[in-house]
Amino acid sequence: MQAIKDASQLAAGTGLIDSFARSITYLRLSLTDQCNLRCRYCTPGAGQKLRRAALLRYEELLRFVRIAVDLGVRKVRLTGGEPLLRHEVLPFVTDLAAVPGLADIRITTNGVLLEQCAEGLYAAGIRKLNISLDTLQPERYREITGADLFSQVWRGIERAQELGFEKIKLNVVALRGVNDDEFIDLARLTLTRPWQVRFIEFMPVGGAAVWDRSRYISSAEIMERLGALGELVPAADSGINGPARLYRLPGSLGSLGFISPISNHFCDRCNRLRLTAEGMLRSCLLSDQQTDLKTILRDGGDDEAIRRAILEAIRHKPKGHALKPGEVGDCHGRMSRIGG
Repeated sequence: MQAIKDASQLAAGTGLIDSFARSITYLRLSLTDQCNLRCRYCTPGAGQKLRRAALLRYEELLRFVRIAVDLGVRKVRLTGGEPLLRHEVLPFVTDLAAVPGLADIRITTNGVLLEQCAEGLYAAGIRKLNISLDTLQPERYREITGADLFSQVWRGIERAQELGFEKIKLNVVALRGVNDDEFIDLARLTLTRPWQVRFIEFMPVGGAAVWDRSRYISSAEIMERLGALGELVPAADSGINGPARLYRLPGSLGSLGFISPISNHFCDRCNRLRLTAEGMLRSCLLSDQQTDLKTILRDGGDDEAIRRAILEAIRHKPKGHALKPGEVGDCHGRMSRIGG
């Protein structure tokens, strides 16, 4: 397959290959910018929330996904804000699972509503969960998120395991002086649980990041600290772990993932498109370049117009970013709208 040089070159069914020979197979859909937490590194200010009419309707999302899948997308992740806050999200997931050719649907959640929604998600076809959890200490959880909900989130995680979700991943944003004294405790979870605990380098995005570069801690330093638990053995990569580099501790049931957007750029392997909560199509998290898909959908654009928009977004996907620790990149949008 050849890289796209002109949007008209690509016919349906041949796959989506960008100008740097990356195969684009993964779509992240932000269902809402609403969230029931106020995590300091994500949404520090009050901010104005989008009106419901500003969000893409479910039928518009399904139409877009069908066209994207027809072009070559195979994996969709639902994000937010908090996607489980979106009204009637479970019927939407059921409809999404019925899209022909869509092989993998996942959801990223903060876990607050997971206990009550886990069974419905499982019934709707979700088998893989990413759950944001930066601490195992209830009081620290309240300090980070602004809500005293750690026990509720933990019950949701345990309920998901009880139901038999295939993949449960805990996403930990690594922050020096905030939760770095818990890395070993978090890693120990994988000794007795079949989960993947993923340590994510703090990535300052736009004006939403409130901490300075002193909070940044590299994956290499985290791995060095975890060496106190034993040798980190590289784990087999199934090819569906995205940017995470996987390791296991001796005798563990689960695995450890390290996501290093600052110290070890993975742009050369990026296979993603993003559709924001307000209907903007983006090919890179750290670039403000985007296509107004909502206008195309609501002004009578036909399927071919949507295909062209997808192909143009991929054709202009940048080679990568040059973000360094503590810097703020070219993305000035709020993560709650772009989709984490």
